[in-house]
Amino acid sequence: MAEFLYKLGKSAARRAWVVIGSWVLVLALTGGAFATWAGTLATSFDIPGLPSSEVVEELADGLPDLAGASGTIVYRTQDGSPLTASQQARISELVDDAGDLPDVSAVNDPFEAEKERAARAQDIEDGQAQLDDARAELRAGQEKLDAGSARLDAGQAELDAGQAQLDAAREQAEAAGLPTDELDAQQAQLDAQQAQLDAEGAEEGQTEIDEGRATLQEKAAQLDEGAELLHLAENIRLVSEDGSTARVNVAFDVPRLELQDESKQAVVDHFTAEPIDGVEAAASSDISQGVPSLVGPGEVTGLLFAAVVLLVMLGTVLGAGIPIVTALTGVVIGALGALSFSGVVEMASVTPVLGLMLGLAVGIDYSLFILNRHRKQLLRGMTVHDSIGLANGTSGTAVVFAGSTVIVALLALNITGIPFLGLMGTVGAACVAIAVLVAITLTPALLGLLGERVVSRRDRAKTADNDSDNDDAVADVKPMSTVRAVVTVLVSAAALLALALPAQSMRLGLPDGSSEPAGSQGERAYTISEDAFGTGSNAPLLVAVNLPAGLDEAGERGAQLAVARVLSDVDGVTAVAPIAVSDDGRLAAFQVVPADGPNSESTELLVRALRDLPPVDGDLTLGVAGQAAINIDISESLNDVLPLYLVVVVGLSLLILVLVFRSILVPVIATGGFVLSLLATYGAITAVFQQGFGASLIGLDGTGPILSFLPIILVGILFGLAMDYQLFLATGMREAYVHGDPARLAVARGFRAGRSVVIAAGLIMVSVFGGFVFADSAMIRSVGFGLAFGVLADAFVVRMLLMPALMHLLGRSAWWLPKWLDRILPDVDVEGATLGRRHHT
Repeated sequence: MAEFLYKLGKSAARRAWVVIGSWVLVLALTGGAFATWAGTLATSFDIPGLPSSEVVEELADGLPDLAGASGTIVYRTQDGSPLTASQQARISELVDDAGDLPDVSAVNDPFEAEKERAARAQDIEDGQAQLDDARAELRAGQEKLDAGSARLDAGQAELDAGQAQLDAAREQAEAAGLPTDELDAQQAQLDAQQAQLDAEGAEEGQTEIDEGRATLQEKAAQLDEGAELLHLAENIRLVSEDGSTARVNVAFDVPRLELQDESKQAVVDHFTAEPIDGVEAAASSDISQGVPSLVGPGEVTGLLFAAVVLLVMLGTVLGAGIPIVTALTGVVIGALGALSFSGVVEMASVTPVLGLMLGLAVGIDYSLFILNRHRKQLLRGMTVHDSIGLANGTSGTAVVFAGSTVIVALLALNITGIPFLGLMGTVGAACVAIAVLVAITLTPALLGLLGERVVSRRDRAKTADNDSDNDDAVADVKPMSTVRAVVTVLVSAAALLALALPAQSMRLGLPDGSSEPAGSQGERAYTISEDAFGTGSNAPLLVAVNLPAGLDEAGERGAQLAVARVLSDVDGVTAVAPIAVSDDGRLAAFQVVPADGPNSESTELLVRALRDLPPVDGDLTLGVAGQAAINIDISESLNDVLPLYLVVVVGLSLLILVLVFRSILVPVIATGGFVLSLLATYGAITAVFQQGFGASLIGLDGTGPILSFLPIILVGILFGLAMDYQLFLATGMREAYVHGDPARLAVARGFRAGRSVVIAAGLIMVSVFGGFVFADSAMIRSVGFGLAFGVLADAFVVRMLLMPALMHLLGRSAWWLPKWLDRILPDVDVEGATLGRRHHT
């Protein structure tokens, strides 16, 4: 590979304009693809097969109106007084006019909803009064019936006695042979009297009384059920109790992942663009959160800081400009290329931003590594083209292998089986691969155009005075003392472990309105809803219930009440309301309001408790969805795949490092140091973003759980970047060792030779990633902070303190490799020793 890169570098230097023109053509084609195929980025996340996703799919079949995206517009009077009639009328007008907005399926009028609530309560009160009246009538009728029954009983007793006397007389007459004509006449009179008595008994209406009582009992049961359901849902309100705040719920007919930004923005503009006098309006983060901009003031500041570092290190504006130009070229191609696929696949908004971060940081560093080598060789007297070829063959080979570790780590995200995470890794890996290609082709081309102007006069004068390059004047380098090495190892490890302590309490989640920038639409809507309706109003859960077939209206109502009772008895539930039943009567949906917000521990426990409930009445099975439940499911899924991903990434990268360094212990040291820096990064993120320590220093307005996919993303990216610095430091140590220096002296010399470029590269990465800490998006902020702190800890503590100290303590054993493994491993010659001998450099 080194020989190939040597030839590639010299060829690119000689044909600079061809190479530059080729990259300009690629850039133009990528821009055309972006203009043609770019689609919409998603601000939400989902993972197929999650419990909440299955519930949403079930709702999409039975109750499609509940399966689409939704959002909330909140109105509050500025002085806290109740909304006036004119203010209410204006809000209702906006609701009435919202039906034609794109993708909107339903918008509720909060004041009409409250009227309906009051009407239902009044109907129940009126019905109860009617029942009381009907009960009184039944009691009076029953008393009359009882009196009539007593009279009839007395008459019946007289008839029975007369019948007994007549029967006895008939028996005597027949025994004496006397005629019975007179007795027959008396019997006819008795029969007539009995018929009249029976008729009077039927007219009293005992049957009607019994039927009325049964009807009354049925209506009473219905009223009791309605009153109980109304009581269970009393905390689900659209107008606050003091009348100062109203919520307008907006439902869309497309799923949240497919909802276009244009549709969300149209809703926000419709309800908030024209202020209502004395009323503040805000849209929830579900619809107000847009796609973050790729570049902002923080990112530009970070890039400017990187340019200053390059200028200080290289001493010339032209030299400092090369890494910036090459990195920007790669980033634009990578970002536009990624966005070109957004019309074909669902792509999260943070995906191209991640590619931008990585492409910019590694693009500058990779170009810097080649440029720095070329610059040193020019100061030694090499010709421009030979120096470019050799720099590309040596440092370029290291760049290829360093990039390979990052690419492997990022592509391994696909083994998690999580689509949006795998796509993030693929886009990031593509951006890194483009950065590598740009570094080994465009950098040599630009160096060929600039010739010797990349070296400042000051550096030439210094070289002439010292007769050697200052960075390579290592004749006086001595190994560190063993005591210093031991102290360095202990202090560095202890510091990293201390920083890692907060990670023990790390909780994962996705951003909600509380984590939005202060004063933003999402943050204001969240705060207003929390103040007026309670914290749980921002985290409604959707519970789906499978009903038995063949239920009539009363059966459905009874099943709904049975489920509502069970749900309301679960700890952490403040309100329950049945909201819909499918046309076939087989699926019912309930809204459940928790006591706390979407990212609270109690809400997470509530979701688990609801899912652990047995079937209600033995056959009513429950499923839980809603944004809070979806966020919990995503976090759990990501947490479950983290160990597997870590094992795969570390395993594959260890193989690459063994191949590069031809050692067993050096890759183990590199990996162990990475684990320490990773844990320290987790701890720092938890301390700042979850516990709020020092949050004000970076302008963080609210704290909450750590972004659910951040830990796994940090593993992939930071491991690859850590191995970059390990490669550029340890290759110098190995180069000195294989050229005959004692092991501990080789550590000191290799460290001295590579420290300046690694310091510069580390500062550049920290500044680039740190620029994203001040982005508007809460997700991008945490990613930028995690990457910046991770590079800071790994590059400056692990690679420049801990690793050299451990290498010193290990001595020659650091380079131990079993003979059988040494025979089968190919010689990749990252140091370029063979290449240098072949070309007499």
